Amino acid sequence: MKPLFICYPKCGTCKKAQKWLEEKNVEYVYRDITLERPSINELRGWIRASGLEAPRFFNTSGMLYRQMNLKDKVKTLPEEALLEILASDGMLVKRPVLVLEKDVLIGFNEKKWAERF
Repeated sequence: MKPLFICYPKCGTCKKAQKWLEEKNVEYVYRDITLERPSINELRGWIRASGLEAPRFFNTSGMLYRQMNLKDKVKTLPEEALLEILASDGMLVKRPVLVLEKDVLIGFNEKKWAERF
């Protein structure tokens, strides 16, 4: 199974991650998060596979996150409500997201990514 690389094409970190994948000759499936946002079920699966809590999947530096005043809400809302918010707009999801067969990586950390390849 090829990894699924989910990103926002204008994001500098996503570009850096994509370049890294290509330099390592990693074949992947590309998905623009603004054209095909993740579903609640996908997000639920990614959260479980990553071992992280749902709030970690939010793009906390994004304009939409700030406009929606989510900083305090993500600390108190139940996971199902957080999934609905994340699924409502791809710009709310931290990126890039790399979906592997048995793991999901969010954000680009070269050391963590290198451990998987």
